[in-house]
Amino acid sequence: MEEAGRSKNFGEDYRYEIHEPRDRFNIAYVVHFILGLGNLLPWNALITAIDYFGYLYPTKHIDKVFSIAYMGASLPVLLLLISCRSNWFSNNERPLSFSFRFRMNIGLFMFLLTLMTPPILDWSRISSLSSSYYVIVGAVAVCGLADGLIGGSLIGFAGELPARYMQAVLAGTASSGVLVSILRIITKASLPQTPKGLQTSSYLYFLVSTFIMLGCIICCNLLNKLPVIQYHLAHKRENSASLSTEPIKFWVVAKKLKFSALGVLFIYTVTLSIFPGFITENFQSKGLKDWYPIVLITVYNVSDLLGKSLPSIFIPKNIGKVSWACLFGRVLFYPIFTACIHGPRWLRSETPVIILTSLLGLSNGFFTSVLMILAPKSVSLVEAEMAGIVMALFLGFGLVLGSVVGWIWII
Repeated sequence: MEEAGRSKNFGEDYRYEIHEPRDRFNIAYVVHFILGLGNLLPWNALITAIDYFGYLYPTKHIDKVFSIAYMGASLPVLLLLISCRSNWFSNNERPLSFSFRFRMNIGLFMFLLTLMTPPILDWSRISSLSSSYYVIVGAVAVCGLADGLIGGSLIGFAGELPARYMQAVLAGTASSGVLVSILRIITKASLPQTPKGLQTSSYLYFLVSTFIMLGCIICCNLLNKLPVIQYHLAHKRENSASLSTEPIKFWVVAKKLKFSALGVLFIYTVTLSIFPGFITENFQSKGLKDWYPIVLITVYNVSDLLGKSLPSIFIPKNIGKVSWACLFGRVLFYPIFTACIHGPRWLRSETPVIILTSLLGLSNGFFTSVLMILAPKSVSLVEAEMAGIVMALFLGFGLVLGSVVGWIWII
């Protein structure tokens, strides 16, 4: 009875009966959290080691090149996932489909390959060759491919389950940034700011990330064996057999989710156009010096994690109001951040910027979680996985658009 009541608090409906098995010790929740953490940890490890890569390739715009390679590779995979799960051309042929477990394992092994590439290049002394730069960029692109495969699959899978598991995935993605920020602070404080120190700190990121990926592979292969997950998958099969045997059409689901999809697109357009590039490049502190960007990144990541954890306590029921809040509310960050540069002196100090950065992260995390949780629950059960992939696709579009705006936005 307790589990059924919890599902209703998250907006669940009659699809989940009161005989649902208990998630003992919250194992299924923790597994989804770990998989969410593993989804973004490789990217965070790569981008946080930007000082090391910048030392190796000082004439390259590493941060911008990494973003383009990563996000440019991620979107095509999401489109491929949709084409495999949908009927693009309205024919009667059954679309090609690969199991969730297969897709996740392929993506996680691609993450392992990505994380092992920089240390292997250095240990084999290939890093001195000019071609190593293109190998690293290629590894970042492989990381983006894996992110598209894992992110789309994981969000689509969680969309078919009670909302607490989607919240766990999103909280896990936010925690990856917090973990890497903590590692960055520890290594910066304990290691000398020398080429050897930078090398050691980057190895630490890659080593920790590799072990987490191994843990994610174990969790992924145990997930379907959990009774509570087997229960919901059986429910899906029963409802799918009774409701429809035709392929799910992408445009039909996307039309139903147009406001939610536009909302999450706008969330990440605003966020990526401000964070991290604009914040770290335009704000300076005489007291904190080179620690200031690290403090701002950490504040954002912690606030984002808090925002993605709030839906476990409270979640709005009106998805329309949340979407409009995303479309019109977050645009206020532009003039306020502008005032932090060109406004009164008190507004240009560290405290207002830190507070504003925390609000940017908090709103990003909360609104993202709410939309990603409610969207799959606003369609039929057989459309829930496609709904999750649609939301992941528009989130990816927001990342790309925000990165582009970040290049051309001049205050």
